Amino acid sequence: MKLFGPTTFPSGRELILFLKSTNFSKAILIAIAVTVPIVLGIKFGYFEVGLAFCFGAFWSSPSDVSGSFRHKKYGILFSAALIMLVSFIGGYLHLKLWLLLPILGLLTFAIAFISVYGFRASLISFSGLLALVLSFAHDSTELEIYQYALFIGAGGLWYLSLAMLWYRINPKAQTEELLSETYTLTAEFLETRGKLVGPQIDRTQLQSKLYELQSELIEHHEKLREILILSRKSSGRSHYQAKRLLVFAQLVDMLETAVANPVNYDKMDGLFKDHPEYIQSFQDLIYEMSHQLRVIAKKGHNIRKLPKNNKVATCLKMLKQQINSFRNEVEAKDYEGFLMLQNLMEYQEKQVDKLKKITWLLGNPDMNAVDTIDTATSMQFLVPLDYDPRLLVRNFSFKSVLFKHSLRLAITVMLGYALGNFFDFQNPYWILLTIIVIMRPSYGLTKERSKDRIMGTLIGGAIATAIVFLTQDPYVFGAMGIVSLIIAFSMVQKNYRAGATFITLSVVFIYAIIRPDVLTVIQYRILDTLIGAGLSFMAILWIWPAWGFMEIRLHIEKSVEANREFLLQIGQYYEKKGKAPTLFKVSRKEAFVETSNLGSAFQRMAQEPESKQRHVDKIYELVVLNHTFLSSLASLSTYIQNNPTTEASRKFKAAVAKIDENLALVLESLKDKSSVVAPSSKDAEVLFRRMLPGAFPDDPELASRTDPQMERDLQEVHLIREHLQWLFSLSNKMLRLTSKIEFD
Repeated sequence: MKLFGPTTFPSGRELILFLKSTNFSKAILIAIAVTVPIVLGIKFGYFEVGLAFCFGAFWSSPSDVSGSFRHKKYGILFSAALIMLVSFIGGYLHLKLWLLLPILGLLTFAIAFISVYGFRASLISFSGLLALVLSFAHDSTELEIYQYALFIGAGGLWYLSLAMLWYRINPKAQTEELLSETYTLTAEFLETRGKLVGPQIDRTQLQSKLYELQSELIEHHEKLREILILSRKSSGRSHYQAKRLLVFAQLVDMLETAVANPVNYDKMDGLFKDHPEYIQSFQDLIYEMSHQLRVIAKKGHNIRKLPKNNKVATCLKMLKQQINSFRNEVEAKDYEGFLMLQNLMEYQEKQVDKLKKITWLLGNPDMNAVDTIDTATSMQFLVPLDYDPRLLVRNFSFKSVLFKHSLRLAITVMLGYALGNFFDFQNPYWILLTIIVIMRPSYGLTKERSKDRIMGTLIGGAIATAIVFLTQDPYVFGAMGIVSLIIAFSMVQKNYRAGATFITLSVVFIYAIIRPDVLTVIQYRILDTLIGAGLSFMAILWIWPAWGFMEIRLHIEKSVEANREFLLQIGQYYEKKGKAPTLFKVSRKEAFVETSNLGSAFQRMAQEPESKQRHVDKIYELVVLNHTFLSSLASLSTYIQNNPTTEASRKFKAAVAKIDENLALVLESLKDKSSVVAPSSKDAEVLFRRMLPGAFPDDPELASRTDPQMERDLQEVHLIREHLQWLFSLSNKMLRLTSKIEFD
């Protein structure tokens, strides 16, 4: 069924997957954590203690997100400590409004500023903000302030104990769910590339979708990398973890191999115009691989239902026969077309091999005969966490997006609380709650969450009103409140509008039990949400706004630097040959991550008002050039890893050095545009062409027939020359663009 626009679970199978998901199990866990203390507290006459445990468990739960269990555990512990401290301070905030507001703003800023330490720190910060805001909602009459704060901290430990228990019961759930999603995303990525092969389609739209899928995949890769590597490190040698890490490595290779094989669609269209049968053959193979990945996503845990490779093998065999037939018929002038088809076919063959490897690994092979990934080596692929206190000092500046966000949030919270008290609203803390939930550092996300929050609250309020008119049974309200709470927590990450709807329902049903004027509660809930959303939206527009063009330069720099390091590692590896070193693989991973981050930053910029966008066309071109540059680098690195190559010549080294020099100038231009003069594109490329290694014969087809080794050598010469020339051309274009864009 559809829920408020986005599809929530359109089929029975997706409903089952939803009920099996970690989001749903976490929602059940939160429901248990908050209801059990309340029920026991009422039963034994310690309602205030039960309520404190309930708050502590609820406020600690945001840190329970995808990632290694060790990081989850520390996240929940730090959340418990922070909310205990904040609740203790909040107990003494019964002050005059003129004195309370600056203290409230200072505390809000300090708690929000913790986010500079990364994503999990931002969740700990969110827990602290929840505790601060809701300290206005309840005054304990039976407990001292310090007792109340201690019981809240104990509630955080209560939630941690439940999370640990659930992890011991089902330690593989998170890994399997993320792997399943990664199989599906990889299948969709391959399928989209298959559609791109066909003629007369909207390639711009498909390319855009490809970039989005690539970003999603890299996010999933980062989560899986953390879970699998850190879990393996803490648990020692585990066959399950070792196999899943090898499967994950194949999925990463599938993405990087796909990116490493960009297709010249203009040339491909010309070739397929004369040989349309190749389109169907390539697409049949790609779609079958995509189908098998989807089957693995559904049945990967069941060895007997894993897909067979017969159909893939048949599609590949037919493709090889067609290309060999074309090879025998080709004239010298079409030999470059044959090389293009040959390279594309070899790329598909590599993808088939990786798919076979995944199926084989999931089929429980003898792990003693498998080369596993060394833990020490794999640790180098994780981004080290920086908790240096000096990071706070470095970010204490208006150049920092998070500093401006924390300051903006503090001011908005002060305004919201002052407004709520001035007009004597029933629950002014609801305004504050809406602000901290909605407001994000970026305009696009704040706008989207504002709309979803308002729509969800209006829909939830309407449904709740209808139910309140139909029944006045408190037991019905209690049951529906708990069910709504579970659904809300399980949906809030995937579908925020639906989550906001069920949060509103749960709040209204809980109030309906304890207050007879529930319709008034609904009215104030809607009014407070509208005010909180309105304040958040105005603040992101007018209070130290962090528009995309202000931070896009930093992302471009990081992407260019990562690509430059990857180019350096490729050059060194081409000279030394042998097994690819870890540093080479780490640089490749960093290049993919930073280029993906650049794409995401541009998407955020594109969501902003047109009046706040600067040089958007040129920046988009720069983003595409960075993606294309990485694709060419990945293609070059894949070729030299998987094929015997000749010795790296001095011309090759000189060409790489020239490209590196261009990238260095790009970085210099990003920092100080006036210090760099972009060279003439035409003259530079003519000079660079003379530097390229090797030469391509006038009659390559005849030359390759004369010498059996010549065909491979010609393929290498053709590919290396093409890539070096293309990389130089791309770096030249980047240099010209950066010299024209005013980032300040």
